[in-house]
Amino acid sequence: MTRSKPQTRIQQRNTEAILEAALDVFSQQGFRGTTLDQIAERAGLSKPNLLYYFPSKEAIHARLITRLLKDWLDPLRALDPAGDPVEEILGYIRRKLELSRSLPRESRLFANEILQGAPRMQAAFADELKPLVDEKAAIIAAWVASGRLPPLDPRHLIFSIWATTQHYADFDAQVRAVLDHDDDSHFAEAEAFLIGHYRRSLAV
Repeated sequence: MTRSKPQTRIQQRNTEAILEAALDVFSQQGFRGTTLDQIAERAGLSKPNLLYYFPSKEAIHARLITRLLKDWLDPLRALDPAGDPVEEILGYIRRKLELSRSLPRESRLFANEILQGAPRMQAAFADELKPLVDEKAAIIAAWVASGRLPPLDPRHLIFSIWATTQHYADFDAQVRAVLDHDDDSHFAEAEAFLIGHYRRSLAV
């Protein structure tokens, strides 16, 4: 809900409670399976109180997606054309894997939206995601052209990094079951494996 004056502390606290609750529910149930009643109950608020802050489920979801895209794209934005190509890409892998460790619900929210065809993210894809990927793919292509990286398709390299790092959030239950882990120690193992794998594959 748009306001002309800043929120009070109570309003800020309630807004964050709603967003936290919605993130829990959306990441578990997906957009279609989530209701305002579920979010309100999880947030400890009445439904009318929730509707004071957000007019609809769509508005809550849109706020979460806006936050998510910033968090998700910042690691790619940090790719520095002036840096060492291999180290810049390995740094991106480390940053993406850390997001999977620290923000697993956000990753599952994103995955749920993609599995539904991303109907609420098309504008963000066109306005934010694709231009950024195009920009960074051009940097990687220049590194390839200069002989600083082996021949490879920049966009498919980025896709593979997304797949290998976000797997540890989106398939967390499967990973923990297979590895018989009940803590996050496997993230250190995953980082060591991925860094070694990509370092070898990016060697000239």
